[in-house]
Amino acid sequence: MIRYLRLLAELLALNWRLRPLATAGLVALCLAAVPTTPALALALREAVDGIVRRDPRAAAASAAVAAIAYAVGLYLRSLAYTLETMLGDRIGTLHIRRHIEEQLARLDGLDHLERTDLLDRVTVLRGTAWRLNHAPWQAVVAVCDALRLGLLLALLAAVTPWLLLLLGFAAAPLWFDQRGRRSIVDAEIDTAEAFRLQRHLFNLATTAAGGKELRVSGAGPEIARRQRQAWDAAVSGRFRARIRSALWTLAGWTLFTGGFTAGLLLLIDRTARGEASAGDLVLAVTVAMTLRNAIQDTLFAVGHAMSGRTLVEPLLWLRGYAAAANTTGGRTPPDSLRAGITLDGVGYTYPGTGRPALDEVSCHLAAGTVVAVVGEYGSGKTTLVKLLTKLYRPDRGRIEVDGVDLDDLATVEWRARTSAAFQDFGRFHIRFGETVGIGDLSHVDDPDRIADAVQAADARTIVDRLPEGLDTQLGRPFDGVELSEGQWQRTALARASMRADPLLFVLDEPTASLDAPSEHHIFQRYLVRARKLAARTGAVTVIVSHRFSTVTGADHILVLHKGRLVEQGTHDELLAAGGRYADLYGVSVA
Repeated sequence: MIRYLRLLAELLALNWRLRPLATAGLVALCLAAVPTTPALALALREAVDGIVRRDPRAAAASAAVAAIAYAVGLYLRSLAYTLETMLGDRIGTLHIRRHIEEQLARLDGLDHLERTDLLDRVTVLRGTAWRLNHAPWQAVVAVCDALRLGLLLALLAAVTPWLLLLLGFAAAPLWFDQRGRRSIVDAEIDTAEAFRLQRHLFNLATTAAGGKELRVSGAGPEIARRQRQAWDAAVSGRFRARIRSALWTLAGWTLFTGGFTAGLLLLIDRTARGEASAGDLVLAVTVAMTLRNAIQDTLFAVGHAMSGRTLVEPLLWLRGYAAAANTTGGRTPPDSLRAGITLDGVGYTYPGTGRPALDEVSCHLAAGTVVAVVGEYGSGKTTLVKLLTKLYRPDRGRIEVDGVDLDDLATVEWRARTSAAFQDFGRFHIRFGETVGIGDLSHVDDPDRIADAVQAADARTIVDRLPEGLDTQLGRPFDGVELSEGQWQRTALARASMRADPLLFVLDEPTASLDAPSEHHIFQRYLVRARKLAARTGAVTVIVSHRFSTVTGADHILVLHKGRLVEQGTHDELLAAGGRYADLYGVSVA
């Protein structure tokens, strides 16, 4: 609760910093509306007493004051609601959602994308950031409504102090309502995975990529059934939580109704015995009738403010996770490599799995060398390059760059000295020149640098066939040109060639979508590029491939099997050893 209140204060400060006049005006409107209801009750009492005293002028004036108080209160609350909605939507959507996205973007690695606890909370936050900025304003409204409620109770106490007992009964719905909302918070997080599953299945059935196979296989109805099943599981879990919440709320209001009825009976008895005037009776009845709405408004505002905890818990958790995850050092990578990259007992296990993806891997990648990583599918090749690019952090062991622990290097700066093309490359539906240029944002608008990268990837023919060359929009969903799988892969290779001075150059199965002649041609081009980078910065080039015939020109070859480094050496050395590499190479070229 303390962290939640601090966050509410932080959000109010954000409103003040971004919209000071609107923020001050909203607070003023809320406070100005507080005395209008008590003023209405007092004016009605004076009007009735004026009638009893046969003073029509006083009665008429008091009635006019009552009408003005009612109209002003209604107008102020309506204006405050409109202004609060505007602030909540604008700041919540434009600034708080950006803050959430920045927290995610600030995470160094990719392992968070495979953690269900984080994905559950992101699911809750997605699309509802605007609700966060409504929470502090609902807290302000709750305070103002509480002040109004306090004034009304003071008026009741002036008639009889016994009516102050209603305050205790009024607290019951608040406590019970909090208990109910707590179950809703828990249910939304517990069912977030089911929501993600149904969204994934829906996208699978409604996109072209999955739609082809579903139609050929006839699996569409089964996917639809599973999507409905996941949706029903998610909705039913939240529905049960809301039923429990409603029962808690009903219990609280039942207690209040009993106390409220007893208070009214007491007022009627005092009036019948002449212990209060007719005006006091009208005042008490008016306040008593208004009291229910005042309590309901207060609880409603408190409830809305507290409902923000549904989003605050995931946001605070995300902040804490980001702070704990980004604990790497701030040292700057060297201008060029002298010794190279050393792995010492490196191991990594994916969350939720029992078998290590890498286990006790130790080797040295000398500066200026081309290192090939080979092995069967699932041997740990891609995991290794993800550790080198700091997308993951080792569970065990350490990686050193010229004797400095990779964890001690600033991640952003290390990535700025890294180029990579991955097997699961991105298909960015932007202009072709941009999808290549984002490989080095500082040169995204540099046509000469982009042209060199395109040439390095042997992708010049792709550009020549595009209707608008580098300015061609990509992707059919955006009325652009759709590339073939091989063309997308060449585009990814071009993107990886944008940086002129990397210390680490990674090609992770970069030609899996190309035919054998094209693959051989690409590898020859990149071996030449690797030699140029080695001469310039001592860069280490790491090539991952399952085709053994393409990596024979590497300076050093690492052979992985079930996460362990079982052999290493040159192509000739490994063939002479007659071990696993020799066997797999013989199969690949047979």
